[in-house]
Amino acid sequence: MSGLQPEDAKLVTLARSARGRTGAPEGAAVRDTDGRTYLAATVTLPSLQLSALQAAVAAAVSSGVEGLEAAAVVSAADAVEEAGLAAVHDLTPSAPVVLAGPDGTVRSTV
Repeated sequence: MSGLQPEDAKLVTLARSARGRTGAPEGAAVRDTDGRTYLAATVTLPSLQLSALQAAVAAAVSSGVEGLEAAAVVSAADAVEEAGLAAVHDLTPSAPVVLAGPDGTVRSTV
């Protein structure tokens, strides 16, 4: 996680914990403009499918958040999925989204 600011590295750590705790394909964490964090894992139910990033944004929005500072996704995927990225940018178009592998190694920042 070198090269990340400490608060962004914390997001990666939280996203890894959400993924590890549930055994989900992805974990995500978002930080709002007040510095609070929200984390989630992939949701796969017969009636509801959300990426981890969509679920983390939904948790933040349902708590009244109106803006995000940053987000992180931990996944084996090569890119942040578009719907989750769009959800982050619906709130704050300039918010960076860090993509890290399961081991926490940062792959990219969108």
